[in-house]
Amino acid sequence: MQPAAALAGFLTGAGLIIAIGAQNAFVLRQGLKQQRVALVVAVCAAGDIALILLGVAGIGAAVARFPLLLEVLRFGGAAFLAVYGLMAARRAWSGGGGLDAASDMQAGWRRTLLVCLAFTFLNPHVYLDTMVLLGSLSTRYPGDARWLFAAGACLASVSWFTLLGVGARWLQPWFAHARAWRWLDAGIAVFMLTLSVLLLLRPLQ
Repeated sequence: MQPAAALAGFLTGAGLIIAIGAQNAFVLRQGLKQQRVALVVAVCAAGDIALILLGVAGIGAAVARFPLLLEVLRFGGAAFLAVYGLMAARRAWSGGGGLDAASDMQAGWRRTLLVCLAFTFLNPHVYLDTMVLLGSLSTRYPGDARWLFAAGACLASVSWFTLLGVGARWLQPWFAHARAWRWLDAGIAVFMLTLSVLLLLRPLQ
């Protein structure tokens, strides 16, 4: 039962974490530029781990009882995604998103940290997925097996963000030209703006 709980946690966590697209797009872009990758991976993984453990500890049920909090996060997250999407659209239009962009080279760790925290905690779905859903699923496993389920989900988060951030360097040959970056930023802009609209139009359930 206990090894099965850890495996179930890993597979469930991986499925949910991979689906959180806006955060993944940010990690991928940082990985391609090889800028503050360790910081970004650590913050994303640590945020997920904290939320997963809180959910398994029972906090997720309390969060579900306060829909107003999730609504505030919904509108805040939509605004943040819209701003970031417009910034990506500007990079795609002007062609300023390449590997040699001086503005990105000068980006400090504080700015990167704040943006990463925003992607991690302003997405209301991350609370529903990690705290509420994983917390609920963990109750199927008695005793210590519940925490093995949580450990599996945490391992999935660390593995995914490490793979995405560190492994992105293998895609760098495809992004050696400015045109590839313009296409990437255009895709990110469409993705972020679409998510922003969906957050505004779809009430959280």
